[in-house]
Amino acid sequence: QVQLVESGPGLVKASQTLSLTCTVSGGSLTAYPYYWAWIRQPPGQDLEWMGGTRYDGDTAYSPPLRSRTSISRDTSKNQFTLRLSSVTAEATAIYYCARADGLRTLPHDYSLWGQGTQVTVSS
Repeated sequence: QVQLVESGPGLVKASQTLSLTCTVSGGSLTAYPYYWAWIRQPPGQDLEWMGGTRYDGDTAYSPPLRSRTSISRDTSKNQFTLRLSSVTAEATAIYYCARADGLRTLPHDYSLWGQGTQVTVSS
């Protein structure tokens, strides 16, 4: 079965760039019609869709985060990577990678999730 695993630093300094990687096993990033996204949940808040990449490499971002977010992929490693620049304490959250059967911006439309990874931004 398809599995997603997030990896990256758990602690990032304010003003720096947060970088997380999602490794996909048991399936391909290029498989139609799937969409692979990053979703986060700050403490005490709702899940927030950040952006993602489609099976053909096309990307989309949440408008409030677009200027600071980049999502790329390495199909040879079956990985996709999130970069969020100029982070502040507001970026402290659990970060998830997830898969849906098309572009979806509502987190609850994603049916396959990684276990999540905690990222804390320090001052």
